[in-house]
Amino acid sequence: MLSAVTKCLLSNSVAGIRMMSHSSLSGKVAIVTASTDGIGLAAAQALGKRGAHVVVSSRRQANVDKAVELLRSEKIKVTGTTCNVGKSEDREKLVNMTLEECGGVDILVSNAAVNPFFGNILDSTEAVWDKILDVNVKAAFLLTKLVVPHMEKRGGGSVVFVSSVAGYQPFQALGPYSVSKTALLGLTRALAPELAQSNVRVNCVAPGIIKTRFSSALWASEDMVDEFKKQLSIKRLGEPEDIGGVIAFLCSDDASYITGETVTVTGGMNCRL
Repeated sequence: MLSAVTKCLLSNSVAGIRMMSHSSLSGKVAIVTASTDGIGLAAAQALGKRGAHVVVSSRRQANVDKAVELLRSEKIKVTGTTCNVGKSEDREKLVNMTLEECGGVDILVSNAAVNPFFGNILDSTEAVWDKILDVNVKAAFLLTKLVVPHMEKRGGGSVVFVSSVAGYQPFQALGPYSVSKTALLGLTRALAPELAQSNVRVNCVAPGIIKTRFSSALWASEDMVDEFKKQLSIKRLGEPEDIGGVIAFLCSDDASYITGETVTVTGGMNCRL
C-alpha cells in the first residue's frame, strides 16, 4: 500500500514538473511594445514571471524608467528603451538593441496603438487615417517582418497582436480605430500560414472593456459602466492582468498547436459566433 502511494506521489510530482516546464518561458526573449502601462505592462509582467527576459518600450524615457524599476522589483529580467513604433528608425533600434542586449528574440507582442479621433466616421480626415493605420496596423506588420528572421535562427517563435472587441463590433464614435483593429484580425490570418513553415506562430487577442488609461473614456462614468455591464456575463470590467495571462499562454508551449487564432477576452460580451 505504501509503495503504491509513493509511486503515485512520484508520478504526480513528475507530471507537475512537466506542467511547469511546459508553460515556462525561461530562456525566451520577448519584445512588448507600448509596455509601460496598461495591457502592455501586464503582458510584460506575465511573460517575465514565467521566466522570459522582457524588453519594454514607450515613447517617453520617464515611463520606460518607471516600468523597468517596477519589473525589476518583481524579480523580472527586463531591458527598456524608448520607441515610437510609427518610426522606422525606432523599430530598427528596438530590434537591434534586443539582439545586442539579449542575444536574440523569441516573442513579439505588438500592443502599441493610437486613437486621435472621436466622432462621426465621415468627419475623420486623411491625416487621422494615416496616423491610425501607420501605428496600429502597418507598424505591427513591419515589426513582425523585422523579428521573424531572428526567430527563425532560434528555431521559431511567437507573435501576438493586440486587437480589440471593436474589431468585431465597431464602437460608436471610434470608427477608424475599430477598422484598424479589424485589420489586425486579417493580418493574423494572413501571416499565420506563411510563418508556420518557419515554426513561428501568429495569434491575436481581442480584449473587451479593460480598465486602462487608454480606454478611460469608455468607463469614466458610472452610467457608461452600467450599460457595458448589461452586455457582460461576468459583471465587471476587465483588468490588464486578464489580458496579460492570455498573451503569456499564447506565447507558451501550452499553445504550441494554436496559430492564426484570435482569442476574445471580453467577460462574455457577445461579439462573435
